[in-house]
Amino acid sequence: MNHDTFKKWAAATLFGLTLGLAPLIAFGQAASFPSKPIRILVPFNAGSGADTSSRFYGELLGRLFNQTVVVENRPGGSGVIAVQGVKSAPADGHTILMASNSPMTVNPVMIKNLPYDPIKDFRPVIGVSKGPVAFIVRAESPYKTVKDLVDATRKSGIPLAVGNYSAGYELIGAWLGTVSGLAVTPIPYKGGAAMMTDIIGGQLVTGAIDFAGAAPLIRERRLRALAITSDRRDPAFPDVPTMKESGYADFESYVWASFFVRSDTPDDITAKLYEGFRKVMASPESRAYQAAQPSLLLDLGPAEMRAFVGAELERFKRIALAAGIEPR
Repeated sequence: MNHDTFKKWAAATLFGLTLGLAPLIAFGQAASFPSKPIRILVPFNAGSGADTSSRFYGELLGRLFNQTVVVENRPGGSGVIAVQGVKSAPADGHTILMASNSPMTVNPVMIKNLPYDPIKDFRPVIGVSKGPVAFIVRAESPYKTVKDLVDATRKSGIPLAVGNYSAGYELIGAWLGTVSGLAVTPIPYKGGAAMMTDIIGGQLVTGAIDFAGAAPLIRERRLRALAITSDRRDPAFPDVPTMKESGYADFESYVWASFFVRSDTPDDITAKLYEGFRKVMASPESRAYQAAQPSLLLDLGPAEMRAFVGAELERFKRIALAAGIEPR
C-alpha cells in the first residue's frame, strides 16, 4: 500500500469510526444529563401563574433527576430579557425557558426588530397550561352578551374603548373590532387589577383579560363575563358562552404557557426533559395541583407544541394585519 492509498484508507476508517461513535456520544450526553443544576428562567414576577408552575414542576423534576432546579425571575422588556437569557446560555438543556403566548406569539407581531425568533431559536419541551381570554363588564352593566355590547356601540357611533394590560390583550380587543365592524380604541393599563377596578367603578365599559384572573370577581358578582375565547364553555362557569357561540366562528385564542429550550439542544436531551416533565405532571401530586388551578393542563409534547405555537403566531399575524397594527 503506497502512501497516498494509506492516507485515503486511514481517512475512510476514521470517518467510519466517527459515524459509529456518534450514537454512543449522543447516548452518553443524555445518560449523564443533568450534570449540574437546571435553571428555569421566568419572564414574569414571583407569584405569577407561570412562576408558581415553574417552581412546582421544577421541584418535582429536581427530585426525579436528583438534581437542583433553580427558578430565576427575569421580568421586563415584554419577556425579552428572560428569552435572551436562555438564548445566550449553552444549548445543553440545563437552562430552560418558561414562556407564554406573550414572548412567543405576540412579541413577533408587535415588537420591531425583535432580537430572537421564537420558532427558529427555540424548541418546545412540553406544554404546561392554557386558558381563555374573557371580555368583561361590570356586574350592573346593561350588556348581558357581546351582541348587546356591539349593538349599543354601533348605535352610539362612538368607538368602543377596550381595556388591556399587554400587547396580547390589545390584539384580542382589535380582533373584536375587525370581526364586528366596530372602531376600537385600546385603553392600556399597567395590570389587570387596575383595569378591573375601573370597569367595576364605571370608568371603563369593557376589557380583555385572562379569564382565570377575573374569575374570583365574577364569582363575587362584581364583574360579568360576556364571553370567553376558548372552543368550549368552562365547566365552572356554564352560563358564560364562547365567542364562537356569540356569532364569531373563528374567534378562538388562549393564554398559555410552555417550557422551551434552545433549538440546537440535542434531541436526546430534549427527549429526556420531556419524559421527565411528563412523568412528574402525571403524578398524583401534580394532578391535585392542576385540579386547583383555574387553567387547563396543556398536555402537548415537543412536536405538537411546536405546531400549536406556529398556529397561534399565524393567528396573531392575521389579526394585526386585519386591524392595521404594525410592529412598534
